[in-house]
Amino acid sequence: MRNQYETVFIVTPVLSDAQVKETVKKFRDIITENGGEIVNEEDWGLRKLAYPIQKKTTGFYQLFEFTAEPAFAKTLETQFRRDERIIRFLTFSLDKYAVAYSEKRRNKSKVKSEKEE
Repeated sequence: MRNQYETVFIVTPVLSDAQVKETVKKFRDIITENGGEIVNEEDWGLRKLAYPIQKKTTGFYQLFEFTAEPAFAKTLETQFRRDERIIRFLTFSLDKYAVAYSEKRRNKSKVKSEKEE
């Protein structure tokens, strides 16, 4: 049985845009190469941290929503820990209510962006 997960990770702010994109691509590929399927991806950009991490006060935030086998979450977190470009991460399993909320939030933002065009 596949679970739906959401992971948010913060990439160190000292990287160039190309390096940040390459880091994000690396983790997207890790998910897809291990049988996961990305449902949604959001780039939240450079944001101020609530408190300094590794003497940094900002970081590039990235969100992935994906489906995968339950054992894969540990594999992904191990990869986050091994990559020095990642300063924080959080992965959690979504229950059916969180999945429904997430879909509603995505649809609302899609409608909002279409109205702006």
